[in-house]
Amino acid sequence: MTPRTTPTSASEPKPTAQKPAVEATEEKAEKSAAKKAGAARKATPKTAEKAADAMKKGATKKATTKKAAAKTSTAKKATAKKAPAQKATAKKTAVKKTAAEKTTAKKAAAKKAVAKSAAGRSATAKGGPASGAAAKKIPAQKATAKRIPAQKAAAHKPGAAAVSAGNAPAPQSAAPPEAPVEVAVSPALDAADRDRLLTGTHHDPHSVLGAHPVPGGVAFRALRPYALSVTVVAGSLRAELHDDGEGFFSGLLPLRDVPEEYRLLVAYEGSVQETEDTYRFLPALGELDLHLIGEGRHEELWRALGAEPMTHQGVTGTRFTVWAPNARGVSVAGTFNFWDGTGYPMRSLGGAGVWELFVPGIGVGELYKFEITRPDGSKTLRADPLARRTEAPPNTSSVVYASKHEWGDGQWLARRGATPTHEAPFSVYEVHLASWRPGLTYRQLAEQLPAYVKDLGFTHVELMPVAEHPFGGSWGYQVTGFYAPTARLGTPDDFKYLVDALHQAGIGVLMDWVPAHFPRDDWALAEFDGRPLYEHEDPLRSAHPDWGTLEFDFGRREVRNFLVANAVYWCEEFHIDGLRVDAVASMLYLDYSREPGQWVPNEHGGRENLDAVAFLQEMNATVYRRVPGVVTIAEESTAWDGVTRPTHVAGPGGFGGLGFGLKWNMGWMHDSLEYVGKEPVHRKYHHDGMTFSMVYAYSENYVLPISHDEVVHGKRSLVSKMPGDWWQQRANHRAYLGFMWAHPGKQLLFMGQEFAQGAEWSEAHGPDWWLLDPAYGAEPDHRGVRDLVRDLNTVYRHTPALWQRDTDPSGFQWVVGDAAEDNVFAFVRFDAEGAPLLAVSNLSPVVREEYRLGVPDDVPAWYETLNTDAAKYGGGDVTNPDPIKPEPQGWHGRPASIRLTLPPLATVWLRPA
Repeated sequence: MTPRTTPTSASEPKPTAQKPAVEATEEKAEKSAAKKAGAARKATPKTAEKAADAMKKGATKKATTKKAAAKTSTAKKATAKKAPAQKATAKKTAVKKTAAEKTTAKKAAAKKAVAKSAAGRSATAKGGPASGAAAKKIPAQKATAKRIPAQKAAAHKPGAAAVSAGNAPAPQSAAPPEAPVEVAVSPALDAADRDRLLTGTHHDPHSVLGAHPVPGGVAFRALRPYALSVTVVAGSLRAELHDDGEGFFSGLLPLRDVPEEYRLLVAYEGSVQETEDTYRFLPALGELDLHLIGEGRHEELWRALGAEPMTHQGVTGTRFTVWAPNARGVSVAGTFNFWDGTGYPMRSLGGAGVWELFVPGIGVGELYKFEITRPDGSKTLRADPLARRTEAPPNTSSVVYASKHEWGDGQWLARRGATPTHEAPFSVYEVHLASWRPGLTYRQLAEQLPAYVKDLGFTHVELMPVAEHPFGGSWGYQVTGFYAPTARLGTPDDFKYLVDALHQAGIGVLMDWVPAHFPRDDWALAEFDGRPLYEHEDPLRSAHPDWGTLEFDFGRREVRNFLVANAVYWCEEFHIDGLRVDAVASMLYLDYSREPGQWVPNEHGGRENLDAVAFLQEMNATVYRRVPGVVTIAEESTAWDGVTRPTHVAGPGGFGGLGFGLKWNMGWMHDSLEYVGKEPVHRKYHHDGMTFSMVYAYSENYVLPISHDEVVHGKRSLVSKMPGDWWQQRANHRAYLGFMWAHPGKQLLFMGQEFAQGAEWSEAHGPDWWLLDPAYGAEPDHRGVRDLVRDLNTVYRHTPALWQRDTDPSGFQWVVGDAAEDNVFAFVRFDAEGAPLLAVSNLSPVVREEYRLGVPDDVPAWYETLNTDAAKYGGGDVTNPDPIKPEPQGWHGRPASIRLTLPPLATVWLRPA
């Protein structure tokens, strides 16, 4: 016997729900239902035609009858708690009652009838399976739920769209009732399809769920775990589907065509949710996207994969897509479905390994993950690899996100590429955002960081990795959310606000980028779909020996695409001006930190990782082509040939260049720090530590880095590396910075070193800002060093000789590079017009009077433009206040010379008068 639903006008009398008597037998109830249903069918011989017309009419007028809420008695709720299967039966026994009807006698009658009706049903939390016999015993004379006015959902979450059974809006007048619609039993769901849907292994759920034309009409099928009932709504017509058990609901409506628009009323305990049918939508990802993903050439991958809020087929919602080629099935789980993906299986879009599902009504702010069925049948809940926003750690969910930030840095972007980076001033302040001023958000940092950096004269900031990472102690270098700024400090738009503020202050923004490896967290990328996917399938190639992480499989085109698009993403979406690529050396060599027998040579028998080489070349070529004006910087600690050579120019080893714009000069850093760490009396034996860098200075385009790695984990801060007492330590510190800023190459200084912090950096508390408190006795010592850094940057930016020909050997000449006994270094820098700057460093603790240096003979006089021993910096104020005129006495191979007073442990800069 099939139940029927009758479209009911809100203005007509409502049918009274008929309840079986307490003494009635199951046989009587069944006969009564059959009799009434048969009478109804005889009264409506043209049901199919009228139903179709009603559907069409309702769709055209977009009728506002959207929500139905059944008010359940207290007795029924108590019964439902005792037997979950009785919830659905109780729901179907009486939909609407007046207060007068809720008598104690009727409650008892309802409870007994429910108990009998539920005898043939399986009690499960998801609706419970019902046998054919049990289904026939459902009373046919149910009252149709009263129609309520359409309501526009104000929120995306299901709770916002739900109508409480006790809070249904007052009835509204509506169109006259249409003919009753008969809901027949739909064709049985194939047992294999049913099992695959319930076990999360169905590749094409849209072929089973939703509305499909079949002989005799249109079959509707929904999978809604935990639902009490599901009703199809189209215009003024409603049809409640049969409960097939285990969360399945279906019905056959005598319609000619599938309605263009219909909705579902899904009743849960205490509420009714009105929603579009997720399985009536076509794929929301195009063929071109799939082709590019399959080829590994989708340069805007973040627009194709992940969670994308959109309007699809006229309906707002979110498209979810994920690459999981080894998965047997994928579902979306989130706050909107109680973190159970059973009712939201995704469809496979073919050979590209991409799964897709458009979920209507879901918008910005929803939490979600992907529920993946592995090849072995087990399940895993994974964060979205392309998530553009995440929860703040330690929470790990992905968040649906759409940017609303309006950029104000147009002038910065227009001029940033006017001069190539290697021919422009470039001094960098390295920052760990979470600890620069602990507790500040991105927006609060935007109020302080730009002003501070601008005051000190740095041209750029370099942000340690801001991509989401679960362990704060990794400083961001073990990334799980490659497309999401860390939520610790705010939203992605908040991070954009910070970048925008820095640009408007005239400061470029670099960020550390980590494509070498990723952590093993079981909710992130590791064996993402049950097998090695982002990591190499060979355990020897995948396990990073130093950090306990996994290395990317650079030979897999989809993985290369994931990383190349990620580099583009940060530059385009967040207006990042440059990427400093971390741990390049670990990527380039197959034997990096591995013993013999732990690695396999490449196809040519060498140790080079050819896949990583190809990836880095592709990344650099793509970024420079798509985002003119940006710079990529390699942290590469070996002598690999051609790190900053163009990718199309082959070197002696046969490889094309890697294509980076700049490279960290790790050799200069280690050699020079070792030198200044020696007592001055011993420095003469290590003199080449300061001069050897000029042997290879023009082999690459270099940055001179004093980075976070050099002032942490027992390495001591920069000033604490220096020998001697506190005065000598500060003097060495200042002299070293003066030497560094004059040396060919760009400069990078980690936060805290600009004011000679004595303690190592710790991410737990950040720089020791209290050292600059005027109430602190040694505050002038620290403030003097910071004033020096400001003046170094100021003179540097206004002196092209110090940066214009950084990569041109003709821009540098030694005056004296072999004065080891004196601990003196002197050289001249030239700009493009030939204008010189003379830099002299005396790294001994004695004053050297009348120290003669050879100079060009075409400069009439020199004057001191910077002296690190000046009193305002905390020095002894041994200076050369008057112009210094050359003498015609040749010296150091030059026709003229000057005599200087060299202050102890100091660097002096002189320019033509």
